[in-house]
Amino acid sequence: MGAFEVVRTTSIGVDAVVVHAFINDFHHWPLWSPWEDIDPDMERIHTGAPSGVGACYAWSGNRKAGAGSMQITSSTPEQIELVLHFLKPFSTTNEVWFELVRVADSTVVTWRMRGATKGLMSFLRPIIPMDRLVGRDFERGLARLKKTAEHAARGPRT
Repeated sequence: MGAFEVVRTTSIGVDAVVVHAFINDFHHWPLWSPWEDIDPDMERIHTGAPSGVGACYAWSGNRKAGAGSMQITSSTPEQIELVLHFLKPFSTTNEVWFELVRVADSTVVTWRMRGATKGLMSFLRPIIPMDRLVGRDFERGLARLKKTAEHAARGPRT
């Protein structure tokens, strides 16, 4: 098994409260998550709390989307933590968290995932590091989160 950590950061030009709301509620993830549009027919199930601690989200989709679930385990204004369970295409559990730091008129958002590769992924890790495999998705997701949060903060145009 090999431990890994994937980390990406961006600055979003809105108050942390706005950004927090988009991360803390899985119902908002289709607006920004880099994986939501992989399978338009993906089955999505929300259980537990509507948002925050105890909110759960499960998905099952095509081969590329796979299947799994997430649950928010901690939520403060500065950090949201969740547990991510993948069932398909491989079984694994990772820790994920988002850190939100107010800097001037912006919020610096850091998205982290930590876990360990096992099975086939352990053999592939030296060839295709997890940072390369997942890092681009994090970058795309943070760019979409930035666009979504900044658009929401501007409000409707008249």
